[in-house]
Amino acid sequence: MNEAKKAKAVKGLSKALFWLVQWTWGLPVNLIGGLMYLVFYPKCRHGRFNNAFISYVPWKFGGLSLGQFIFMADHGREPWTSNTRIHEYGHTIQCLLLGPLYWFVIGVPSAVWCHLFNGYRGRHNKSYYDLYCEKWANIWGEKWSGLKRKNDD
Repeated sequence: MNEAKKAKAVKGLSKALFWLVQWTWGLPVNLIGGLMYLVFYPKCRHGRFNNAFISYVPWKFGGLSLGQFIFMADHGREPWTSNTRIHEYGHTIQCLLLGPLYWFVIGVPSAVWCHLFNGYRGRHNKSYYDLYCEKWANIWGEKWSGLKRKNDD
């Protein structure tokens, strides 16, 4: 088998493994994400980012990752859109690792940090990405997507 065929086989195996883990170990998170995707499907623009499905929703928030389903605002602004895709994909990869623990290790801390500590972050000059799970999502999003976030946050 030549190198190109080997690379294609490895990529196909990696994608199959990604789906298998997301829909077994990460089943609870992906079920909710999949249901939300179906609800938004007729109402929103959609796209793909690596192995994730993105729905561009009319909300004013940044983004939300539920397994391999990413929901993000449709601002149409670059580099914000690119940075958010990469960051949310990092959360997608976290779900692969954590499975049902994702809610406790990532989801709840992220939601609390986003919604209840906004004033604190402003008063203390803290970035949203200073929280461990958000910083980790940026690192893994870059690593697993092969893209770098731009300085726009």
